[in-house]
Amino acid sequence: MRKADLVAAISEKTGVPKVDVLVALETFFKEVKSSLSDGENVYIRGFGSFVVKKRAKKIGRHIKKNEAIEIPEHFIPAFKPAKIFVDQVKTQVTSMPEEEINNLD
Repeated sequence: MRKADLVAAISEKTGVPKVDVLVALETFFKEVKSSLSDGENVYIRGFGSFVVKKRAKKIGRHIKKNEAIEIPEHFIPAFKPAKIFVDQVKTQVTSMPEEEINNLD
């Protein structure tokens, strides 16, 4: 599902015009990005958490030059789904026919 598909589905289910749904969705994304950039996590009960994770410093390899490089510690955004969300996906996907599961990719 792409963003356009999500906007269309929400618009259809709520009766809100697609333009308004798109504005709301873009504003949501902007606020999540802004909060994470400020180091604040975003918690949505029953859905999951958008969190900032710290990656430790490590040694990598520059393949073309075959030399070791140091990758400094840095922060990355991550999403951790809520337990109820994980359980719902597990039960619904395992009850699907095999052909539908193969078409999820």
